[in-house]
Amino acid sequence: MDGASVAELVKGKFGDDVLEINEFRDEYSVVVSCEIAHECLKYLHDELNFEYLVLVTAIDFGVEIEQRFQVVYELRSLLHKLQMRVKTNIKENQEVESVVDIYKSATWDEREAYDMFGIVFKNHPDLRRVLMPEDWTGYPLRKDYPLKGRPEDDTYLDKHLPLGQIKKPRHTRNPFNLAQK
Repeated sequence: MDGASVAELVKGKFGDDVLEINEFRDEYSVVVSCEIAHECLKYLHDELNFEYLVLVTAIDFGVEIEQRFQVVYELRSLLHKLQMRVKTNIKENQEVESVVDIYKSATWDEREAYDMFGIVFKNHPDLRRVLMPEDWTGYPLRKDYPLKGRPEDDTYLDKHLPLGQIKKPRHTRNPFNLAQK
């Protein structure tokens, strides 16, 4: 079994819900509709022996795009020595079915995608922030999040970090000189 045959099996099973099949350097990516993403991952796990979930992550294409986010599942089959990506595109406030029931290791990655992008995974057993504080506002890996952070983030950090850790506001920059001596 090779990557092309796995992609064709997925295409044969899910038909028009497979939106795209991409190949790059003998690795295949399958873009599927959000409605069948969970079922597709279950099929890959149970029937085609993709027993290892490497990671779950997301991409933010920006607010101009209707389907703003792409959720990416990186899978590996140790039996067949294959790697494959399953991707699904979602809108701003659209929820994605959690795959924790298929891959227990998805727990942490889905929490991270929620924390950094604001993507909600339905039926996740413990969907809460994992990297940012619980009362943090915003999602730092979104394209509309300010590059320097928000000014209110400085006051938040001043309140929650031990005294003396922040000497000056993060938003000030000292000029630098590239001239060589």
